[in-house]
Formats: sequence, C-alpha cells, structure tokens
Amino acid sequence: MTALATTLERIVGPTHVLSRPAALLAYRSDALPGHRLMPSLAVMPGTREELVAVVRALAADGTPFVARGAGTGLSGGALADGIVLLGLHRLRRILAIDPAARTATVEPGVVNATLTRAAAVHGLHYAPDPSSQTACTIGGNIAENAGGPHCLKYGVTLNHVRRATVVLPSGEVVELDRGDDGGYDLLGAFVGSEGCFGVVVDATVQLTPDPQQVITLLADFLRVRDAATATSRIIAAGIVPAALELMDQATIEAVESSVYAAGYPRDAAAVLLAEVDGPSIGLADDARAIEQLCREAGARGVRVATDAGERARLWQGRKKAFGAMGRVAPHLVVQDAVVPRTALADLLEEIQAIGAAHRLRVCNVFHAGDGNLHPNIPYDADDPDESARVHRAMGEIMARCIAAGGTITGEHGVGLDKLAYMESLFTAETLDAMCALRAVFDPERRANPGKVVPVRSCREWHATAAAR
Repeated sequence: MTALATTLERIVGPTHVLSRPAALLAYRSDALPGHRLMPSLAVMPGTREELVAVVRALAADGTPFVARGAGTGLSGGALADGIVLLGLHRLRRILAIDPAARTATVEPGVVNATLTRAAAVHGLHYAPDPSSQTACTIGGNIAENAGGPHCLKYGVTLNHVRRATVVLPSGEVVELDRGDDGGYDLLGAFVGSEGCFGVVVDATVQLTPDPQQVITLLADFLRVRDAATATSRIIAAGIVPAALELMDQATIEAVESSVYAAGYPRDAAAVLLAEVDGPSIGLADDARAIEQLCREAGARGVRVATDAGERARLWQGRKKAFGAMGRVAPHLVVQDAVVPRTALADLLEEIQAIGAAHRLRVCNVFHAGDGNLHPNIPYDADDPDESARVHRAMGEIMARCIAAGGTITGEHGVGLDKLAYMESLFTAETLDAMCALRAVFDPERRANPGKVVPVRSCREWHATAAAR
C-alpha cells in the first residue's frame, strides 16, 4: 500500500479507501460505456471535514484527482485514468430547508429527486430534473450544469444555485456567490466547470413553488418532421411550455417493449410530450392552443392526461427511455448537441440518413423545446467494427449540428467524449482563455485533468501515481 493510501485511510477509515482492481471496476466508466478508465485508488469521505482533509492530503502529495458523484454522467467526465477518484456519494445530508426563503442547503451527494421529496411538504420542489434525477446528485448536477425536460421554462442548474462552499484543489475552502452585492460572478464560472475548478462541499439552491395546475399532452405524428414543425410553431406562438419533449419511433418501440411502457402508440413516427403549468386561470387556453398547433402541423391525435397517475406514466416513458434502450443493445452512446429549433426537422432527417449509411439504429429522444438533441445509438462496445462505425457516425452528426449553427453540449458536458469537437467550435484564443480561467481555480491543473479542453491547448498533468 502506498503512503498516500495510508494517509487517506487515516482520514476516512480503511473501508472507504479502495485500491484492489476488483473493487475499482465499478468506477471504470460512467453512464457512457464507450470510455473505460481505471483509477489508481478511490477514496470516499463521509463528512465535510473529511472531504477537505482528503483534498489537502492530495494537494500535499501533488496528486491529481477526479471528483465523482453517482456516475450517471454521459460524457466520460468522471473517469480517473490511473489517478485518484474522489467519491462524494456519502456526503448526502440535506443541511437545511428554508421555506420562507425557498432555499435548501445540501451536501454534494444528495440525490436530485430526494431533495424534491424533502421539499414537497412545504409545497416546493427543485426544478432542474435530469432524466437520471432518481440517481444523480446535486454535486454532479452543478459540475455539469445539468438540465432536464423542465429547463425549457425553469432554466438549468446554473439558474437555481445561489451559493456554494467549495474546496479548491489546493485545499483552500472558499465561499462562492453570484456577485449580487458587487464583484464577479465566480459561482457562475464554477457551475458547469466539470470538476476542473474544485469540489463542492455544500450548496444553497433555490426551490420553486409547486404549480397550481399541470396539464400534460401527448401528440402523435406519422412524420418526425411534423413533430419538429409543431415544436417551432408552439414556441413561435409565444407559449412557453414547462416541457416539450420529442421521441421517435425507435425510442417509442424501446420504451413500449420495456417495463417502462407508457402507452405511446407504437405505430407513430414520433410523439411530442408537452406540459404547461402555473395558475389555473388561462392554463387550459394554453393547452388548447398547443393541441391546435400540433393538429395543424399534422398530428394524428392529441391526448390529455386525465389525472396525476396518467401524467406520471407518460413521463415515466420519457424519463426511462435511456434505460429502456438496454433491451436493444448492451451499450448506448448518447450525444448532446444544441441546434436552432428551426433546424430540427432537417437535422433529424440527416441524422437518420447518417445512421443508415453506417448500418446503425439511431433513437432520438430529446428536449425539443430548446433544440437540445439527444441522438442515441444502441450498440455493442465490445465489437470493434460496430464501435468504429458508431464513432464515425457520431462525428458526422456533431459536424452537421455545428454547421447548422449549433453547439456540442447542452447539459451532458464535454468530458472526454467531446474533446475532439472543441477545436471545431472554438478558436485557439478562446481555448486559451478557458485555460486561463481554469488556472485561477487550479493553477496546477490537478482537478479532473485531461477533460474539457484539448491537451495541446491546455497543458495537463500527465504523470500517474505509479510513476511517482
């Protein structure tokens, strides 16, 4: 056992430091199985004091590390390549809920949905709702600036974090806020930094009042293009739904063949799941307008959920769509481009053509309202030929999204998976500016090395614990 492992055991206890390869296997990938890297060891602090002490011990040793929450990320962002993995899942206390201020202060390992359940007794909820919200953690959401279906109306994680206590890679503990009382918005820089700036010790987040009424609609279409057209027409009409989600036939078939079956019509080319919420007065008018716009765009039918149970069932199909694709193939690659809504119809056809050209099945399920595409390809990552075809197809899809005026991530982050696209989107000067900002928080670049910015643009720490 290394001296560092012994030091870490003294801080967190021997059972919370893992070094045997068999024990580390669970951490070799996140929810995107195409990237597999093994940490040299994993350490799991259980208190704020232990977390700070661990980061300080790593700083004293000059050792790089990767912070990890629940491992539900989809960009390879929480993988440790021969370095220390810092697990935060034991830090799961809700420290305070202030109903009057509509805030909650939580540790980084608190599960997203757990916070909403705790706030529900006060008529409040935590609005950002990634599809993995029953497993993903607030710390991971902050690292990735996670979104979710309801971010169309309520905004992404950045819009809901008010303050954070952070331990920098040097071991210094700092308080970050939005700069509302003067100064820079350092918290805004930290949220979405993908673990490259430091580690959240605790965060104060905004809670949202539960809406007075919710109306959920499901429109089905015989052409994907018509569903995309309906999306643009709804937004153009000045209606801002709480959520507006599109699923194509491949996704519908996967969902309806799984335990998450939601009653989607199997013969539809696409369904559009729309939801409006807010005060009861006028809400039915918005719902009727959405129904009419969908029918004018070519919807075959529009169904309105009649009660909370039916609404939950419709959402279950959407939220569990990624899991349902496990029936199709053992692995899944998920992309995360954002494009102008007006480009959706053409791009969806191009994506299907790219998939067909590479003999791959593409399943689209995404946040249509804000143009956040999620082309998914179920495949066997252990098949070299199929993996190569998937890689080429995803490269072509991302290139088309960039050419259409889009960007490479809306909520999943860059991590490892999208490094190759960064120089297609940003100039060398912009990448240098990103590196300069990172150096303010982590001048030694020991926090999550090798992620977000290409190595040749941002020199990284390359040594490993074994080489020290």
